[in-house]
Amino acid sequence: MTDTRKFLFIVASTREAGHLGNTEWLARQAAAALPAGATQHWMHLARMTLPTFVDLRHTAGQYPMPEGDLKTLLDATLAATDIVLVTPVYWYSLPSTLKTFIDHWSGWMRIPGVPFKEAMAQKTLRLITTSGDRAKAQPMIDSVALCAQFLSMSWGGLSGPVLWGKGGAPATVEADAAAVQAAARFLL
Repeated sequence: MTDTRKFLFIVASTREAGHLGNTEWLARQAAAALPAGATQHWMHLARMTLPTFVDLRHTAGQYPMPEGDLKTLLDATLAATDIVLVTPVYWYSLPSTLKTFIDHWSGWMRIPGVPFKEAMAQKTLRLITTSGDRAKAQPMIDSVALCAQFLSMSWGGLSGPVLWGKGGAPATVEADAAAVQAAARFLL
């Protein structure tokens, strides 16, 4: 039986282009275990032009259809069955690129003719992250879990919603045997 899931990997690392960070390396290990037929779409937020989110809820009440990279992100988000946030922990939280992406969800829920909130309720959200220690990742994990809850998304799969690995200097996570082993079954 062919897997028809469509995985959207949202990479929020701000490392220089061409330098694979710990978190993306771990995510690519997880993605390598996906069954035949599952599609993968990787988007690097730091390589995109994302406007600052402007809250129009209490003035205009609705939002126009986005353009450029923001429209590309909206289309990819709607097309996915599974959204995997691939993000290191920055100061106990989300990197600014990922926070901007998620902030735009508020606008996407208010675009006439786009059933964003209803579509998100049919998707699964997962998080792959690395940090110096697991406790420092918890505030970010809690934030993402609350986003999934608000949109009635499935939060993770059979092996849980979060894949965490010991990060830090480049290639540190490669020595985290437990994270590497967990990656092999995380998206299944």
